Amino acid sequence: MSDNRLKRLSHSMDIELTDEMMQDFTIYKTLLKEWNEKINITTITDDEGIDKKHFVDSLSPALTGLFDGDQKIIDIGTGGGFPGLPLKIRNRNLQVTLLDSLNKRIIFLDHVIEQLNLEGVKAIHGRAEELGLMDEYREKYDICVSRAVASLGTLSEYCMPFVKVGGYFISMKGPDIDEEVETSKKAINTLGGNVEKIEYINIPESDIVHSLIVIKKTRNTPKKYPRAGGKPKKSPIK
Repeated sequence: MSDNRLKRLSHSMDIELTDEMMQDFTIYKTLLKEWNEKINITTITDDEGIDKKHFVDSLSPALTGLFDGDQKIIDIGTGGGFPGLPLKIRNRNLQVTLLDSLNKRIIFLDHVIEQLNLEGVKAIHGRAEELGLMDEYREKYDICVSRAVASLGTLSEYCMPFVKVGGYFISMKGPDIDEEVETSKKAINTLGGNVEKIEYINIPESDIVHSLIVIKKTRNTPKKYPRAGGKPKKSPIK
């Protein structure tokens, strides 16, 4: 029943899941529920909630058409692997880096990656403001995507340094983001980006509406960003 629901919901969004993908999602869900009893990964633990609020929501960036090749992507503040792992399950050609500041979540993600026999995906324990300054990661990704909870200006400072010029930062937000986008435009521009479009996503069979803020990287991010010491959060770029 649960499996049918996920396939049905995805189909309603014009995202088709194969039987192999469905098998991967079933294993992923089982592991998520098992591990969540030992470590805090998510507050959403029922099958329907996981299907709608984690899996389907995480697949929604695919509707932009930017995740259909072998793009190199990084998911900042991935938590339980969202949205990076569902996007990888849908398209195994993606090269995916999952970044989180809590090592216990990375241990969980490593286990999921192993159980699903996923190649071209790695989970990294670290902080975005540190890795974003390192040559190994800085401006090396076609797409940075994040469902992390922070203001768009703050998130942009954490995420934009990872994106190549010509690439994209996609911020996954709630429905009411007009004011937040407006107040973040200065920061986004300072960091080398422009808001290209905003797509509103209705999660099928629910009243949930989410937005995808698609930011195009048009110039290199100045070397002083991201700032350390929690400054992106305490004093966002104005």
